[in-house]
Amino acid sequence: MTFDDALQRFQRHLETEKMRSKETVRAYLADLRDFRVYLEGTGSTAELKNVAKLDQFHARGFLGNRYGKIKKVSVGRKLASIRTFFRFLVRERVLKTNPASALRSPKSEKPLPKALTVDEIDRFFSRTSERSARDFAIFELLYSSGLRVGELTTLRVQEVDLQNGWLRVVGKGNKERYVPVGSRALEALKEYLPLRAAIRAMTAETIVTDAVFLNSRGGPLSSRSVRRILKSFLVTANLARDVSPHAFRHSFATHLLQGGADLRSIQELLGHASLSTTQRYTRVDLGRLMEVYDRSHPRSGFTEKGEDPDRHK
Repeated sequence: MTFDDALQRFQRHLETEKMRSKETVRAYLADLRDFRVYLEGTGSTAELKNVAKLDQFHARGFLGNRYGKIKKVSVGRKLASIRTFFRFLVRERVLKTNPASALRSPKSEKPLPKALTVDEIDRFFSRTSERSARDFAIFELLYSSGLRVGELTTLRVQEVDLQNGWLRVVGKGNKERYVPVGSRALEALKEYLPLRAAIRAMTAETIVTDAVFLNSRGGPLSSRSVRRILKSFLVTANLARDVSPHAFRHSFATHLLQGGADLRSIQELLGHASLSTTQRYTRVDLGRLMEVYDRSHPRSGFTEKGEDPDRHK
């Protein structure tokens, strides 16, 4: 089996058997195509013609070649992609063992989630009120319910309970959860849905979709479009342009924690499989509390004149 044939079969496996999202599949394929470029550049033509010849030295060489050129977390992700690809080839009996199983990911400290402050959230929504009802509803819902952008773009009309203020969300690993919707997000949805119905009336004969958020042609809105819309919102609100849609999910969790919500409840709302993932938000909150301590406590050792700017990094 050639490398390209194996890659096509792996893509079908991810899409049809594993039911991975488009973004996840795209990420896997990008890493493996990068692996292919490396193999081609090193003259590994035999391995490209027959993937059964691939071994851990090819994987190790690829990762070593990329190490230092990209972030450690990206190297780790590429290793995970290769390891999953090889695991698939073992299942297909193309390989006897997984050549990448013994390779270790580079150690890297997970970055703290970026979150907007409550004041920044208020400024974001107050200065973007003239935007379209659809765009306004998108970000109200991201912040109100802590959705991933992929969960928002795949949200279906029948999964929205306006009367009771709940959403049925299908997240990573096809896991289902129910999340509440705040009053302002409900108002934004109620304003947008009649406009959605008008778009559907004009496009129903050519496009079939039950997605909540539609593009101008009547099809489902993409994650890329949400990011593009956000950029224009940020300019209007005079906020940092490196804010991503995921920042609203982080803000949702951080503000719940600051408001006294317990970690288990936040874990359920976010759909995290592990509590350790949710615990990252305690580090964010701890940093905020330490800054307050340094400014306020007379014996903290960090007065305004002698404050160490790197203390909480």
